[in-house]
Amino acid sequence: MSARPGFAIRRGHGLPLIFVHGSGVDRHIFDELDPVFERVGGFERIYLDQPGFGRTPPDPSILDLDGLARWLDDQVDIFSGGGPFALVGNSLGGLLSRHAAAGRLDRCRGMALLSSVVDPVTAHRRLPLRQVLVRDDQGLADVDEFTRHAYRQMAVVESREHLEAYQRTIMPGIRSADADTVARMEGHYRLDLDFDQVWSGFIAPVLFVCGRQDDRVGYLDQFDLACHFPRASYSVLDRAGHNVQIEQTALVCDLLEDWARQVLKD
Repeated sequence: MSARPGFAIRRGHGLPLIFVHGSGVDRHIFDELDPVFERVGGFERIYLDQPGFGRTPPDPSILDLDGLARWLDDQVDIFSGGGPFALVGNSLGGLLSRHAAAGRLDRCRGMALLSSVVDPVTAHRRLPLRQVLVRDDQGLADVDEFTRHAYRQMAVVESREHLEAYQRTIMPGIRSADADTVARMEGHYRLDLDFDQVWSGFIAPVLFVCGRQDDRVGYLDQFDLACHFPRASYSVLDRAGHNVQIEQTALVCDLLEDWARQVLKD
């Protein structure tokens, strides 16, 4: 195979479970969720950095979202060895995961999609109005302005605990992101969605987890998409925005554990 593997942290043994992060972040966004899969066992957890993020070098030949989707398709084949696999995708990573699974229906054993992009065109999304349910000026007072501003762009329930999780799991990707890669992808953020026509024949477990106050990708479009999967579970969690895995960590972990056990039973 001509494609080169991206940088990945690999843990455990079993069915390859490939984690696909979203735009502007890196593999660390899944760090709070790893104990779930360690406890369940049965998976080789593969935390992959996309080109220009984390420790995978930028790839100037990837000019658009279509090119990034093809890159991930190759990575899935590399890390699965051409055999069965499962996927966990966050935000844009959810869209990319669906693309990879659609071309490998006979090998994909399941998908978990967290705050997933359904349509890459923002104008096509049904989004709730921006809401902040809890502000915590005191808890954020000693944080540098860059971090505080970045955190508050998506926070729905502000707290010191959530901020510290944000600093551990999201800020590393933001700080290390290649600016040229980010600009290039934002300028070509479109993907042909014809692959979403295949799901009626996909019988593996699929989990959708959404934040009720997610004003970036919403939650309604995910429900409509979930209806096309014969074995989809769909949860929309209140008091959570786009970073649902931070603001509702315990619930997200419970849902992921149930999904993971279903995947292994199949």
